[in-house]
Amino acid sequence: MMALRLESRTMALAAGGMALAATLAATQAATGAGSAPWSAHVATENVSPEADLTAREVTRKLFEAKPGERVDYAGHKLTYLDLSGVDFKQAMLARADLYGTDFTGANLKGADISNARLDRAVLIRADFSGANLRGTTIFRPTIYSDLQNSLADAPRFAGADLTGVRVQAELSGADFRGANLTRADLSPLEARPGQGTLVTLARNVLKSCDFSGATLRHADLTRTVLTHARLVGADLTGARLVEADLVQVDFAGADFTGADVTGADFDGANLAGAKGLDTVKGLDRALNLDKARH
Repeated sequence: MMALRLESRTMALAAGGMALAATLAATQAATGAGSAPWSAHVATENVSPEADLTAREVTRKLFEAKPGERVDYAGHKLTYLDLSGVDFKQAMLARADLYGTDFTGANLKGADISNARLDRAVLIRADFSGANLRGTTIFRPTIYSDLQNSLADAPRFAGADLTGVRVQAELSGADFRGANLTRADLSPLEARPGQGTLVTLARNVLKSCDFSGATLRHADLTRTVLTHARLVGADLTGARLVEADLVQVDFAGADFTGADVTGADFDGANLAGAKGLDTVKGLDRALNLDKARH
């Protein structure tokens, strides 16, 4: 009987020890105390291993910036950070790596994002109005919040400098009013989609975009889908519109001087007041020109 009681007490003590160990482990998890690896795990913000700043560091610098001060993130790697809703206060982001960065609803008005990488970035309702995006790449960004592809989700580039930008994207509904897209390259990256690169779209899709008053001098819009877009008063001098889908596009007052429209489809397009049509290349090989409005 004595042996049975001792065995029961031993089992109880063992159970108590296990409970105490569990309590200590829980306390360490809550406070970050304990071994160095555990503490490091608790204290470290979950960020991309590629990024050299955390989202918290980015936003803190912006919050602490003096009125009129442009925070400098030039050349930084901000890949995959969640910067949604952030007001960048015209920050300097030139040459920054912004691959996969979430800019949903972010205010990037007047920011310097020249020669940066916006590939795979989330640009839902982002505002780039007046921003400098010269030489930047925008490959396969996320533009819509769901599969409905609501045009209200599209980013704004009104008045932005997009000189020499390289784009491969679905950007339907985007606002490019008054933007400078001189020598912008919106041609397919591949002669045939699926040739081994990450960007395999057959063509850029910019349906219902507004390019009113925009400058697209010598821009390459080869095979771009511009259905229902507005290019009222746009400067298309020397632009390439080869095999572009221009169905129902409003070109009222646009300047086509020296543009190449070989194989472009003008079905239902509005060419009222368009200039330079007598200098256009490939006009005789354009499709449905007789169905365009003059």
